[in-house]
Amino acid sequence: MSDAYSRDYGHLPVLAAEAVAALSPRDGETYVDATMGGGGYTRMLLEKADCNVIAFDRDPAATQAAQIWAEKYGSRLTIVQRPFAEMKEALEELTISEVQGVVMDLGVSSLQLDEGVRGFSFRHDGPLNMRMDQQANLDARELLNRADEKDLADIFYIYGEEKKSRIAAREIVRVRQSEPIETTGQLSAILEKVLGAQGREKIHPATRIFQAIRIFINDELGQLAKGLLAAECVLAAAGRLAVVTFHSLEDRLVKRFLIQRSAAQQAGSRHMPDIARPDEMPTFSLSARRPVLPSAEEIAANPRARSAKLRSALRTQAAAQKAEPDFLRRIGLPQPVFSPALRNWS
Repeated sequence: MSDAYSRDYGHLPVLAAEAVAALSPRDGETYVDATMGGGGYTRMLLEKADCNVIAFDRDPAATQAAQIWAEKYGSRLTIVQRPFAEMKEALEELTISEVQGVVMDLGVSSLQLDEGVRGFSFRHDGPLNMRMDQQANLDARELLNRADEKDLADIFYIYGEEKKSRIAAREIVRVRQSEPIETTGQLSAILEKVLGAQGREKIHPATRIFQAIRIFINDELGQLAKGLLAAECVLAAAGRLAVVTFHSLEDRLVKRFLIQRSAAQQAGSRHMPDIARPDEMPTFSLSARRPVLPSAEEIAANPRARSAKLRSALRTQAAAQKAEPDFLRRIGLPQPVFSPALRNWS
């Protein structure tokens, strides 16, 4: 990827060229960048065609930073400071009935990771925060210093897939009895001491637990499920959906949603029961069975790309399906049972 290419679009998201190609932007059409962040996808879409983009981000820092470059695109760009889970309602308020493409770049942005004061990364010492929306009730510091040991262990195991979740939770509770855990540096040191480097790649012991806390604090999987349903509602016939995920929980939800909505698997299995509903018309057609992965060149240039996967699909003419009561379970969204105290905080 050339320096000129990066200069044109600012920070370049992972699998950017592939995701934009999957949307195939055309003049006069309207697209949703559901996760604007640094504006990489938004700018690429606006430069590829004389189209319109509705860019969503719930982080005020992202929408404020966008003012530096947004003016160039005039009325072709509309920035909405709301979670992408609310895109259907937001588009209705803008009197937009349908769009021709939706792109989602999930997880946390480089902008957030690199700013220590946001508390997203163990690589930059700062206050434990991790909230994408600063108006949210619960932050990482409060969670770690108030939640009971079982709740913490469940969060680490379910949202971080951390096998040593109980050990980590027990140590956090022990340490906080002497002093509150206030910073990412403190938490990282605790985890490094009790867990040690893990796996063949020797990833930092804080990696999975930081991921788990961030996902829980921001309800990222719940937002994703709602966002996929919203995309199904707002996409026009032949509209395109492109989703870039960065860990197995996200990818599992996207994969199972698209399998169900495309009726690609008519019969359930022991590993993936009751996914498709053969009595309903498919709302998506899969672009490919397997996800697109980043090239070795991209991974070398940006190590954060190594776990990325791009899945895309084409919207059919069928009406959007209803979200049945068991929809979240059927697409694999975790349904943990936390203590009443934790449920009330969050």
